[in-house]
Amino acid sequence: MIELENRFDIATEFQAMAERVLEAAQAKGATAAELDLDKGMGLSVEVRMGQVDKLQYHRDQGINLTVYFGHRKGYASTGDFSPQALEDTLEAACRIARYTSEDDFNGLADADRMASYLPKLDLYHPWELDADRAIEMALQTEAVAREHDARITNSEGAGVDSYAGMSLYANSHGFMGINHATRHSLSCSVVAQDGASMQRDYWYSVSRVPGLLESADSVGAEAAQRTVRRLNARSLSTREAPVLFVPQMARGLVGQLISAISGSSQYRKASFLLNSLGQQAFPGFVQLREDPFIRQALGSRSYDAEGVATQARDIVKDGVIQDYFLGSYSARKLGMQSTGSASGATNLLLADTGVSFPGLLAAMGTGLMVTELIGNGINGITGDYSRGAVGYWVENGMIVHPVEEVTIAGNLKDMFKGIVAIGDDVDERGSIRTGSILIDKMTIAGQ
Repeated sequence: MIELENRFDIATEFQAMAERVLEAAQAKGATAAELDLDKGMGLSVEVRMGQVDKLQYHRDQGINLTVYFGHRKGYASTGDFSPQALEDTLEAACRIARYTSEDDFNGLADADRMASYLPKLDLYHPWELDADRAIEMALQTEAVAREHDARITNSEGAGVDSYAGMSLYANSHGFMGINHATRHSLSCSVVAQDGASMQRDYWYSVSRVPGLLESADSVGAEAAQRTVRRLNARSLSTREAPVLFVPQMARGLVGQLISAISGSSQYRKASFLLNSLGQQAFPGFVQLREDPFIRQALGSRSYDAEGVATQARDIVKDGVIQDYFLGSYSARKLGMQSTGSASGATNLLLADTGVSFPGLLAAMGTGLMVTELIGNGINGITGDYSRGAVGYWVENGMIVHPVEEVTIAGNLKDMFKGIVAIGDDVDERGSIRTGSILIDKMTIAGQ
């Protein structure tokens, strides 16, 4: 079983360790200090072509310590929890702080922002999994994929991963929080060939709860089907047309929004959505909400990396940007308050517009459905967007043929305002939950 043994005893030990380190930091003259402790263990298996490629058990632990002498900051870390190692790590952090320049925005998050309500989010679900069973599952996943179609000629492998961990954050405000969490996944990637055409694709399932993973047969079959569908892909002539991003790709568009309205992008003036609070950036039907308290969700947490309480809130309401993503440092730089986002976003939920995936294809009529993006040609300052794309050409609401070797281009400001509909085919495998997104037009560059 991949589970932290005696995790409650470990938690008690971590609490005592944290208290000792924080007290020692103050004894050395630090005006404030914070630390996070982590301990975890996992099992990873990879197979390829019916053979075990990797079997790895891993255990890890570490402590990250930050001290403040006024507005001077020092940081040090170690994976050794012995008293001498902790003493050496603290001394290193203090030494660094004494030599760094002052930054008036440095410091712990404000004491009145610390989380006082820590709901049970049900994030810890260890898996009764040993190496033999993990290998069997990975082999079965790959075998199903390889046997699905005679055109599946090779495999990039199948994998099973299971991780259980515990983390503690504490600071000299007196805040201390402990989190236990698990994460499990099953994946497969295969190669298909038909004459001169060769393609690869993959599928995966991930969850905090092992019983909620898709079956080995399902993951293998989906990986094979996706790969075979891409065979005999063609390029397109350069044109302007609607573009439909499937959920796995639509997630990246939401990610670009989050990056643009994060504190660091705002105070550095490196955002195409600079000073965008209260601005209409999307059509009026677009609603994006953050909810950190979804039970068992991958992005759930009740406090951020500074101990600040997270909160359910609207990010975009009726197409208007409502809030940023701020840790304490960026909030001070902007003259604002932390939003509990020092660890990034939690669970983001993009509301659908009540349209099914077939309905989106019908609404698009003729255009490009994007299933994979290549490269990272995105300028976060101007919003210019240009990426290689793979997918399917659609005519009269029906998929006609697979597409490769094209580039889609536009500007994120125009793309956001050009959203026509959001599908109800929501992908819940990550912290960004969205359906497919249909954009009215983009430039498609091909032959």
